[in-house]
Amino acid sequence: MQMTTKTTLEERFRRKISYLESKSRFHRICMKPVAFLGGLPFRGAAYAKGNVKRFSMLVMTCLLFVVYSSFSFPMFISGMDNDINLDNVSEEAQNIVLVEETEIDLEELALLEDEDMNLNLEGDTVETTHGMEIEAKYSAEDILAATQPNGTGEGHTTEGEAVDFSRDDWKLLLINKQHSIPEGYDFPLGDIQTMKGRMHCDARIIDELLNMLQDAKEDGIILQICSPYRDLERQEVLFDQKIRFYMNRGMSYLEAYQLGSRIVAVPAASEHRLGLALDIVSDKYTNLDEGFADTPAGIWLAENSHKYGFILRYPKGKEDITGIDYEPWHFRYVGVDAATVITEGGITLEEFWDELWEE
Repeated sequence: MQMTTKTTLEERFRRKISYLESKSRFHRICMKPVAFLGGLPFRGAAYAKGNVKRFSMLVMTCLLFVVYSSFSFPMFISGMDNDINLDNVSEEAQNIVLVEETEIDLEELALLEDEDMNLNLEGDTVETTHGMEIEAKYSAEDILAATQPNGTGEGHTTEGEAVDFSRDDWKLLLINKQHSIPEGYDFPLGDIQTMKGRMHCDARIIDELLNMLQDAKEDGIILQICSPYRDLERQEVLFDQKIRFYMNRGMSYLEAYQLGSRIVAVPAASEHRLGLALDIVSDKYTNLDEGFADTPAGIWLAENSHKYGFILRYPKGKEDITGIDYEPWHFRYVGVDAATVITEGGITLEEFWDELWEE
């Protein structure tokens, strides 16, 4: 009994190519690319046949990704409006309305932060002013009634005399988002007795501070200090309050962190922890906002604080340099000589460093 075998399509293709190649040398040269390209589908089919399971898993994975990935939902939803049969949808489901997404107004949130109500870490409302309890404010009258200035101060070079500044000078330590407080930094913590208790700052700036409070009082300006030295724990509480405040208003953690760091220094970069920075207002204007700059006290400080070694640390128009919003109430001690250079030059402490020590 004679048996016959079934000829496959690939075999018939190869026989046809061989027949054409045998006709002449010219036909053999022309058929080589035809044989290569024509054989690709057969080789691909043979490979797929031997890897059916592998390809099936790959196709299923891609299909599931397309169906369940979030970016595919709008594609499906866009074509559903005219295709859904609402007769089969429950009344409750038909009444579902998606909340319209609203854009967060960062400027409005920044203004809200300066109101007198904020959240502490436990979620309770506490009365605060720029993160400091209202009772933690020290009037120049209370301070001077308990501690009189001795008339001395740091002193400074006479006009025309050369001034040498040093990177190692404690007064000029640069602290910002790029320069954290050095590990192990220590300083003499001084007490200033007031009629309502004690406030703390670096002991080396007390004489100049008292002189400034006294001279301002003689000019009819009663200054108030509301944020002297803060320890690490206190600064962490303040910063966490701002993060919670903004997140409760719909911001992500990253957005809350970025905005919060414009208003309250991150704990590792707070000048208040140096004992060299003070938030100063007056008895007539106690709000920590830009309006303080136009008050008699704000104007007096802007014009005279450098005479006692203090600078307006975060001036207007320099936000891209300092990384902090304009704060006409925040003053930092740098010494009389440096304060004079910085104030008269209309520069920041960052620019002072760059001009003097840029490599």
